[in-house]
Amino acid sequence: MNPNYKELFEPLTFRSGVTLKNRVLMAPMTNFSSNEDGSVSDAELAYYQERAGGVGAVVTACVYVTKDGKGFPGEFGADDDSLIPSLTRLASAIKEKGAKAILQIFHGGRMSPPDQLPDGQTISASAVAAERPDAQVPREMTEDDITRVITAFGDATRRAIEAGFDGVEIHGANTYLIQQFFSPHSNRRTDKWGGTLEKRLSFPTAIVEEVFKNVKAHTTEPFIVGYRFSPEEGENPGITFEDTLALADKLATYPLDYLHVSVQNFWSGSIRDKEDTTSRVVRIQEHIGDQIPVIGVGSLHTPDDVVKAMQTGVPLIAIGRELIMEPKWVEKVQEGKEDTIPTTLSKQDQEKLVVPTPLWQAIINTPGWFPVED
Repeated sequence: MNPNYKELFEPLTFRSGVTLKNRVLMAPMTNFSSNEDGSVSDAELAYYQERAGGVGAVVTACVYVTKDGKGFPGEFGADDDSLIPSLTRLASAIKEKGAKAILQIFHGGRMSPPDQLPDGQTISASAVAAERPDAQVPREMTEDDITRVITAFGDATRRAIEAGFDGVEIHGANTYLIQQFFSPHSNRRTDKWGGTLEKRLSFPTAIVEEVFKNVKAHTTEPFIVGYRFSPEEGENPGITFEDTLALADKLATYPLDYLHVSVQNFWSGSIRDKEDTTSRVVRIQEHIGDQIPVIGVGSLHTPDDVVKAMQTGVPLIAIGRELIMEPKWVEKVQEGKEDTIPTTLSKQDQEKLVVPTPLWQAIINTPGWFPVED
């Protein structure tokens, strides 16, 4: 192995007591490939297993915690005990290759496609549509809805524990329901769940507390709990970076194992203030990294890219597209074969790369997402 990459392979022990064998994780990526009943398909199992040998942990695609929170066609679920055998198969497939298995738990809120929902009606903090074409106006959640969804995040955590996962990641990013409660764009409430910044924190923190309550009740083994968030929103009003620093401060008061910053590019600056070009991930690391580990992500393709990102102090890096193009990315770096890591995809590569057909079609038919060659 190139000695320049040694720090990628140092273990890290979380406050929960779980140790990752190295600093590289598989980023959560939707694959659109689950069965109609919300169970994990054989194609998904093969896809994850192919990529679980080298990384320290696999963060799965998001799972819906209630059927009215399903965010994508072909998304798998954790909303019912009948799905525990399916979740067990996935956890086992990942863990037997050597990676820790982390289940990302999620509710789509107003971003859910109506045609994926039982009654065709999205729900959110307030009856405010997203700023995108043809967005449905969601139904404002009642107190009972809020309690039901919070409880569902806890129940999904219990199912993850029973299925043998090593942890869960609370998906509070990418404009989905948890972020919708934190955002002044989507949350116009005047009750205890909205209004001031402090009240907009109430729903995210209630979910964190419910998740930990279930961890305490259902396992004595070390169990990872992480939280993912997006640093800013472009909408006005929208989440500012100052809001996010307040969120990070609040989250750091809980025994979370990590904060996962969701950005397209690790080095990108503010989307609200174009003159502020400092990496949002680095700013968050500088603000809170001495209290809680930060996971960075975003357009880090080569081991040199990952090392450069880690030299900012960020201790963990998640990679996504790189593991689709080269499932053995980590192994090749460890074996000194980084020069053989491909930087493009061929349209003929699906079988070789063990990618489910719905995901492969999305890759091939979305210009600019992957460097695809004919």
